[in-house]
Amino acid sequence: MVTVVHAPEQHQVQPGEGYDGVVQVVAGRNSGSGVLLHGGRAVLTAAHLLDGASSVSVQLGTPEGYVSLSTAFYTLHPAYDATQSNSDLALVWLDTPAPASVQRSTVYRQQDELGQVISLVGYGLTGDGVRGYVPQESTGPAKHLAINRIDTTGEALKAALGSSIAWDPTPGSQLIIDFDNGSPSHDALGILMGLQDLGLGASEGMIAPGDSGGPAFIGDKVAGIATYTASLSRAGQSPDVNLELDSSFGEIAGFQRVSHYQQWIDQSLRTADPNAPTRPEEVQHAIVEGDSGTQPAYFLLEFHGIRDHPNQWLSVDYATRDGTAIAGEDYLPMADTLILYPGETQATIAVEVIGNKIPEPDETFYLDVFNPVGGSFGEGVVQLTAMRTIINDDGWIA
Repeated sequence: MVTVVHAPEQHQVQPGEGYDGVVQVVAGRNSGSGVLLHGGRAVLTAAHLLDGASSVSVQLGTPEGYVSLSTAFYTLHPAYDATQSNSDLALVWLDTPAPASVQRSTVYRQQDELGQVISLVGYGLTGDGVRGYVPQESTGPAKHLAINRIDTTGEALKAALGSSIAWDPTPGSQLIIDFDNGSPSHDALGILMGLQDLGLGASEGMIAPGDSGGPAFIGDKVAGIATYTASLSRAGQSPDVNLELDSSFGEIAGFQRVSHYQQWIDQSLRTADPNAPTRPEEVQHAIVEGDSGTQPAYFLLEFHGIRDHPNQWLSVDYATRDGTAIAGEDYLPMADTLILYPGETQATIAVEVIGNKIPEPDETFYLDVFNPVGGSFGEGVVQLTAMRTIINDDGWIA
């Protein structure tokens, strides 16, 4: 589903504008959206796009134009329930890493999404809030952007509607927005559950066909994955401006809450990478850069303590830092939180080294690990640092 916005404010996203990592996902006759995650090998999207698909491809925009990447496999969330739109998430693993010029994204890990403004990006149909989306023949892939605000959760909306709707969202797993035009008569969540909010003005948008699987960003992190739209009524009142399910004013949209599913996302990515080291002696401290594409430089984090209780999550924050290597030129910078989930004692962080054919000296960069939660680095230690060397393979004369 793509973004539907008020026609005067419709905004097409250009390559290099900051959303290059939002991709088009094609699965058989289905076409939707997705987002490229850090590491450059995995796309997060919606399960209903891929369910039963025999082949999947990913199209993404680069400064040089659109490219199509083949995929190795995809996996659906094991609890995916199409009827209730629960766990509607999938991960697509690419055959080769995406070009280094394509933006990677991290997941939003906090659970403070309610009330926050989100950026909706996707490859769907456009239109306006009065007429809804406009069916049209494809003129080639194009991303669109609009904004909205996260208003409530799926379980809160279900509680307000009661038995009038046969829908059972998993608690904590869905985020809900509505499409406002500044009128109380079309304020869907104001009418449905008393959450009066007349919206964000002419920039406010909604998802539509082609945006399924597309991201909702809080800042530069993925907080939601577009799943569905709905036209609802309560006590004989319908906020929908035209009483049709077409992404028009007065409708609502649901997103899978990424913070709720971060464990599945993280552990699925770890399982999918066959080259990640599992023992300290397997870690390579020097990485040959190659002539093109990216190569992973792995860092292995291990926990040797005892958890306070078996279900405790342990976490550290981390960030790359330049040595003689320069972020964006020699490697792709990363900053995120690594979590060791129950039963885990180790995990890897993969930083992508950028290949080139430029003769240059060997270079170094660092990974700083800090802010441990649920454990410590040892008495008086506040930060751990590891270094990697990028080996030039193109010749160099000093």
